[in-house]
Amino acid sequence: MFRSYFAIPVLGAAALGTVASASAFFDAAICKPPYAMDSATALYDAAEKLAKPDTSMLSAHVFTVPDEIGQDGFKSRQILFAGTSIGILIDGLQAEALAEHYHLTKERSSLFGASTKGYARALPVEEQPQPDMGTVSIIARESASLPGKTLLACEFVWKADQDALDAFEKSQKP
Repeated sequence: MFRSYFAIPVLGAAALGTVASASAFFDAAICKPPYAMDSATALYDAAEKLAKPDTSMLSAHVFTVPDEIGQDGFKSRQILFAGTSIGILIDGLQAEALAEHYHLTKERSSLFGASTKGYARALPVEEQPQPDMGTVSIIARESASLPGKTLLACEFVWKADQDALDAFEKSQKP
């Protein structure tokens, strides 16, 4: 599903193959380690061992796992892979609580109306795997398309994609 663009230590497949290591999915959602294709592929392979993906969401695969994934008081049973993001769907509308806990700030964009609430924090430069290619951020978003859920994810945004979004938003201002 993914091609390798970044080199970081890959999480051991053996450690991810059991439900007891479900915390690896939560850790990935909060960018521990920062998003990279290699680690996302390892996690995707591990998720496939736990459940079949629901592919009904446009460009996303959602795995509903049998055991709860939880950390810091937030809970989920759903792992999401979409483009260059890996995350979990937190139970409830928790964007503000996630933002407070993980020190996220309000996003400038609603992603063309796709999110109703969005918060993000780019990782520090020294933690960016390829800063010349794009930015890795922790994000928390609520959306009408995810009723009763909040996406908590580690997201890599290509520099060209961010530049295009910035240019679009600038063109919309009077």
